Amino acid sequence: MPANRDLIDEIIERALAEDLGGGDATTDSLISGEWCGVGRIVVKEQGILAGVELAGRVFRRVDPELQVDLLLEDGTGVGPGDTVAGLAGSIAGILKGERVALNFLQRLSGIATETSRYVERVEGLPVRIMDTRKTTPGLRSLEKYAVRVGGGHNHRTSLSDGILIKDNHLAALRVRGLTMKDVVGRARQNAPQGLTVEVEVTSVPEAVEAVEAGADIVMLDNMNPVDMHDAVRAVHGRALVEASGGINLENVRGVAETGVDMISIGALTHSVRALDISLELEIRS
Repeated sequence: MPANRDLIDEIIERALAEDLGGGDATTDSLISGEWCGVGRIVVKEQGILAGVELAGRVFRRVDPELQVDLLLEDGTGVGPGDTVAGLAGSIAGILKGERVALNFLQRLSGIATETSRYVERVEGLPVRIMDTRKTTPGLRSLEKYAVRVGGGHNHRTSLSDGILIKDNHLAALRVRGLTMKDVVGRARQNAPQGLTVEVEVTSVPEAVEAVEAGADIVMLDNMNPVDMHDAVRAVHGRALVEASGGINLENVRGVAETGVDMISIGALTHSVRALDISLELEIRS
């Protein structure tokens, strides 16, 4: 789990407040608080787990008396029928925590699973699969954690983590007469010491210009594999090279074979499909 437990607790509190609101009208009107049962969180398809402990914390927050046994760990490869966790105690408590716990577990496992697919596609090549800042607002720390569980790496967690000079930055500065070298120099002069400077480019000449201006990383934005290969050769180890834009499971290996050091993929978080996981409840008489 992400190290900031206070943030995790805050996220859980917000999610429960959103779901429970003024209470669970259905459960409160139908289920006695004295009724007990057991439940299992069960996987319905193949994937990689992420968010197991988070789901357990949700149930414990809803009802501290619930017995929650986490049977599998994050990063575990699972398949249909695998049991992630066992629950025992108040049926009402289990039902009230069910949706929020599964929402976290399904989404984070979906991200870890999709990331692992990309990592597998580039196996054997010296390249890192990276995420982006295209995350669910308020859930970035969790979603980036899930990327790491799936074998990927994190790009910037926030805008303060590094300098990434994109096309709109360059447009705003070039209209004032600044060259690429001026822009990179301005960034190094005014930003906190030690931050890497990355420049987004769309052509081989721009990649060369960025390297000669002193960029640490050159991002090749929506370039075709031939141009990517030429850009990597032109940079010739003077900076790291990142590929971004239009990358999917079908073309990611071809992109990796151009020699880039990193491949950033927004789809790891912004449009991932949740892993199918459900709760099976057994009532005790």
